[in-house]
Amino acid sequence: MDLATENKDLVWDLESFNQRQRALEFVMGFENRLCVYSNSVQQLYTNYNIFFPKEENRRLVILPNPYAHHDIFHGIAEAAIAATGLNIIPGEMLGKSGMYLTIPFKSGKTRYRAVPLQVGLRVINSRRPQDQPLLPVLKKGDLRELDASTPCLHLHCINLEKLQHLSSLEARGINDVIIERLKDIH
Repeated sequence: MDLATENKDLVWDLESFNQRQRALEFVMGFENRLCVYSNSVQQLYTNYNIFFPKEENRRLVILPNPYAHHDIFHGIAEAAIAATGLNIIPGEMLGKSGMYLTIPFKSGKTRYRAVPLQVGLRVINSRRPQDQPLLPVLKKGDLRELDASTPCLHLHCINLEKLQHLSSLEARGINDVIIERLKDIH
């Protein structure tokens, strides 16, 4: 079975990127740190590898670990996944190191504010109910170019309350793996 032909959500086209190599290096820093969602099979992958096969011609392929079936969550309806408007950008865009989170403003002249990633996540979660943290995930199309040379990752999030068919153990598992993996991104 060829996963690339079975699940098109795991094949991301990089044809339109001006700085493909930079985008590839950027996204590799998030391998197994941000979970990946596939709406066509309604699955959330927490353990995967990112490949750039020559035969895929300017495409990135996400391959779930075939020996870690317990790291795939099934039955995750697309209705539980929402765009956040948040982006992760490389600090070098700001003349700094590390990863930054861009938080959009609803009004004013400034479109967004960039803060260190972990600080931004803490601030967002401090304003949310403690039992409903921001649970960011990626899906096809989230790797983008902010400008002609800067890659960014748009974040989606999963709302566990919209997955009432999950047991509390499954919901806690999703919550915990996302929160734990986020800690590894700097």
